[in-house]
Amino acid sequence: MYRINPKVDFAFKKLFGSEENQDLLISLINAIIVPIHKVMEIELKNPYNLADYRAGKMSILDIKACDEKGKWFNVEMQIGQDFHFDKRAIYYWAKLVTEQLNEGMMFKELKKTFSINILDFNFIPHIEAFHNCYKIINLETGKDDKLHDIFELHYIELKKFKKAYHEIATALDRWSTFLSRAHELDKNHLPQELACDNTIVKAIDVVDRLFNEEERQVYETRIRVLADVENKIASAKEEGREIGKQDTQCQTVLRSYHKGIEIQMIAEIVGIDEKQVEAILRKEGLMKENI
Repeated sequence: MYRINPKVDFAFKKLFGSEENQDLLISLINAIIVPIHKVMEIELKNPYNLADYRAGKMSILDIKACDEKGKWFNVEMQIGQDFHFDKRAIYYWAKLVTEQLNEGMMFKELKKTFSINILDFNFIPHIEAFHNCYKIINLETGKDDKLHDIFELHYIELKKFKKAYHEIATALDRWSTFLSRAHELDKNHLPQELACDNTIVKAIDVVDRLFNEEERQVYETRIRVLADVENKIASAKEEGREIGKQDTQCQTVLRSYHKGIEIQMIAEIVGIDEKQVEAILRKEGLMKENI
């Protein structure tokens, strides 16, 4: 069976950003934020609409929502590596804050805003935990002092989630498992750690019948675009490694030459032929061109 990948942003938007799946979004949010902010109801501010994609709005793939207490949420799935995602996350959070204020409203009416970013790549260095939360804190006390308690930024790094089924213990574990392993999950043969959660069972069922024919074409186009980007990144990395290798060889040749080592021996040391050694030396003006 052809299984939709819920980590692809277009699929993620329909899965969690559709009116009929608000319970899935509520469950996902509650799995990430602390219990005191638990969401009971939610209103989608930019619900999934195929017409948006027909109109070329493919870039609008985050999910904006507001709960019954006025708290705002921006939820985004990022499958492609982005080393500057932190700045993007802050921008999206700030944008959602400013969108709360209509003309004539006062700043005191601003509500707490959560930026939830689910990443399919490792982003935060030197930290093994796959879920990290950032707030504005007082550096003296190490606490937020409730003075600027209007901001929370969450990162879920799926590549760091390594738990086996028997280790699953929390709702976030279950959602991370679903997002990471949807391709291998069968709702009729689920491990008990997932089968106990009705929203996970529903999510698997929804993924199995997520798109109509037109939506599937949009999804497959999105897959090709993402694959093309990944191929370009891989090619750039390979090119960078090759340039680095060449630079290292060049430096070794020059150091060896200045030490008086013969060209034949330099070629053996570096692992290239004598003509390549001579070419490097000519480029650096250390040998004359053959006439």
